[in-house]
Amino acid sequence: MHYLASVLSTEVSLKSINRLAIPATISGIAEPVLSITDTAIVGNVPVDGLESLAAAGIVGSFLSMLIWVLGQTRSAISAIISQYLGAGKLNEVKNLPAQAIFFNLLLSIVVLLSTIFVIEDIFKLFEASGKILEYCVSYYSIRVWGFPLTLFTFAVFGIFRGLQNTFYPMVIAIIGAGLNILLDFVLVYGIDGFIPALYLEGAAWASLISQGVMAILVCILLVKKTDISLKLVFPLNKEIKQLLFMSLHLFIRTLALNAALMIAVREATVLGDHHIGAHTIAINLWLFAAFFIDGYAAAGNSMGGKLLGAQDFVRLIDLAKKIMLYGLFISFILMVAGFIFYRPIGRVFSNETLVLETFYDIFYIVILSLPINTMAFVFDGLFKGMGEMKYLRNVLLLATFLGFVPVLYLGKYFGLGLHAIWIAFVVWMMVRGLALVWKFRVKIIPLAQNP
Repeated sequence: MHYLASVLSTEVSLKSINRLAIPATISGIAEPVLSITDTAIVGNVPVDGLESLAAAGIVGSFLSMLIWVLGQTRSAISAIISQYLGAGKLNEVKNLPAQAIFFNLLLSIVVLLSTIFVIEDIFKLFEASGKILEYCVSYYSIRVWGFPLTLFTFAVFGIFRGLQNTFYPMVIAIIGAGLNILLDFVLVYGIDGFIPALYLEGAAWASLISQGVMAILVCILLVKKTDISLKLVFPLNKEIKQLLFMSLHLFIRTLALNAALMIAVREATVLGDHHIGAHTIAINLWLFAAFFIDGYAAAGNSMGGKLLGAQDFVRLIDLAKKIMLYGLFISFILMVAGFIFYRPIGRVFSNETLVLETFYDIFYIVILSLPINTMAFVFDGLFKGMGEMKYLRNVLLLATFLGFVPVLYLGKYFGLGLHAIWIAFVVWMMVRGLALVWKFRVKIIPLAQNP
């Protein structure tokens, strides 16, 4: 068999965790690095830099919402495959991935076609107007066509993660991010005498081309390096119902997650152009740190599912403790780097004085929230691997509508401006993390003590 991950030991050690976590970290940060690069390049274009930055932030947030909402099949596939791998019954779900990917792509095309004709109305909901609205429409009209390609790539990444293989996703992510950054410089600024400067539209084309290349490469790797076929075969696998329910729970969960992100973008836009510019920089750095820490969450996802499938609850608890410790270590390094390079980081993204001063006012909140984020992300990954999607859904609904939203609007009432948004994010992550830690202790510790 070609399942490279099937030979991996379930031993919970720094080496075995890092074998999954380090490639997952590199793969995970590729997307925020890409977004950060887009932000930095677009924010410094010589024509309408501030408007372009605001438009990139608004469109990027909306596209991220669509991808995160519909890309949840990745986590469901990973959970089922890793659990069957741990139980030694992988052959029973070999035809499941193709069925899941087909369903996901069909849904993505429906969403794409339903949004493409109402783009302007969508971005008016974000309070975009004038030149910013015009740039939002032109940027989205190009980038949206990469949406099905990204969902396909994410789904295949989920297959590899379930097989305990995060190396191939890392390779594809590096290639995609590197190509996108290269094309950003070429298409945004142009090459004198050869390629005209396309500014914001150039960034959109760079993203679309790199998404296409990544989809092709990940397809080749799946076919060549695993026994899993992308050929749609009937009858439906016995786990398709469970996968769809898992995906539905995560779908609702991600709607709640993105409701918080979208509300934040809307409220920052209402505050003014320099506020949405500052928020765009801050949220990209927040996501960069999140995905950096998320590498250990990915290891918990892969190994947690496999250990659960093997009914090895003692090692599952050991895994939770160790990845939490490693995640906190990474977050501490990021915090130190954030404070050391506090002002230089801002100047990478914008040369607008008002944008930078607004960003500096709230950046310390982003930095101090990192350990709280670590707790939430690590246990989020574990719960996805364990297939606890319903509980994850309920936690996100609670955190968003009884935590984030009330705190944000209370802060807005007291005139805290952008601070209200970022204090709400801290409360949001704290509720998520504490709820998951409590559930893990209640559910898994008794199983380990009474095998």
